[in-house]
Amino acid sequence: MKLRDIRDKTAIAGVGNTPFEALYKKRDPRRNAYTLGLEAFENALEDSGLRKEDIDGVIMSRIPSYSKMCVMAGIKNPRLTNVLEAAGRMSGIALQYAAMAVYTGMANVVACIYGNDGWSAGATYGSEPQMIDSYNSPFGMTSPGASLALMWQRHMHEYGTTTEDLGVLAISQRKFASMNPNAVMRTPLTMDQYMKSRYICYPLRIYDYCLINDGGVCLIVTSAERAKDCKKRPVYIMATGQAANHTPYYHAPGYGWDAMKLVADQVYTMAGVGPGEIDCAQIYDNFLPTVMLSLEGYGFCPKGESGRWIRGGRIELGGELPVNTSGGHCSESYMQGWALHAEAVRQLRGECGDRQVEDCEIVQYICSSPICSSHILRR
Repeated sequence: MKLRDIRDKTAIAGVGNTPFEALYKKRDPRRNAYTLGLEAFENALEDSGLRKEDIDGVIMSRIPSYSKMCVMAGIKNPRLTNVLEAAGRMSGIALQYAAMAVYTGMANVVACIYGNDGWSAGATYGSEPQMIDSYNSPFGMTSPGASLALMWQRHMHEYGTTTEDLGVLAISQRKFASMNPNAVMRTPLTMDQYMKSRYICYPLRIYDYCLINDGGVCLIVTSAERAKDCKKRPVYIMATGQAANHTPYYHAPGYGWDAMKLVADQVYTMAGVGPGEIDCAQIYDNFLPTVMLSLEGYGFCPKGESGRWIRGGRIELGGELPVNTSGGHCSESYMQGWALHAEAVRQLRGECGDRQVEDCEIVQYICSSPICSSHILRR
């Protein structure tokens, strides 16, 4: 099989999610990953026009038991099942696995289901036991945020980028969120507010950190041919790729650009397009420096130039490359990459209302973490 054989052979036929903004207003201990994932699954089925009887593959993340989830969803005898760990890097991996399963005939219709009750459960995403060790913990390196802060300090030292550059990105994403009725944080943000906000781990401020909220997302993947008969316009998977750096820490020599280059070469070759042909990008933003490093690592701008490159409205609506058009993890919701996939699909369908990118034909999803992944999707 040649690398490009899978191009356009599979498609996303349905997407569904929970109401992020409404769930954020009040914690509820009765919520759990299963009920949130189930609601997203039912919404994705409605979106696709498919029936639960059509689902013969299930891939889930942050949902502990596939058997319990399948019973709740009414999915019987799936030919493919997989449960991925509760990590944001897994959203891209889930879609990639689903596309490969459909392409090889292991399943005909795969539901990728995610549920996250982190807000109600009191998750902190820092100082988890697996992040604590005798070499890093004494220096405060107990969370991914500390690692990204360390890398961004180095980037500022080497290339002259500034904290204000992150402010430009934070403000842009909040502008998109203000146009998104489902976003958790919709109040516009100014540079003055950003610069006066408190540090969490210098030089990163509170607006540079992802949200913690409840929600669920589901993506339904099937063959390109079958997707044509579904309820909504198919979104074709032109390319997908990944490269792993098997370390529990985010701080990496070279900012992770070596893994990004491997993935970039793969997806751009498979899709037959380059960075200049991407109409908008959905970039994993657990912390805002991740977006900046990704723009450089995937060739949208020269290395070290992201701070200057994003200025002047380039990443906003009407700009050269609108980025995180839903508001991203820092303003819409932190669904660990899953909601970014849903936004990519909706942009390609032309369903995003005031934040819709004009003539949106090709969207790239990027996640740069200990497993780098990327997809290029088209309408």
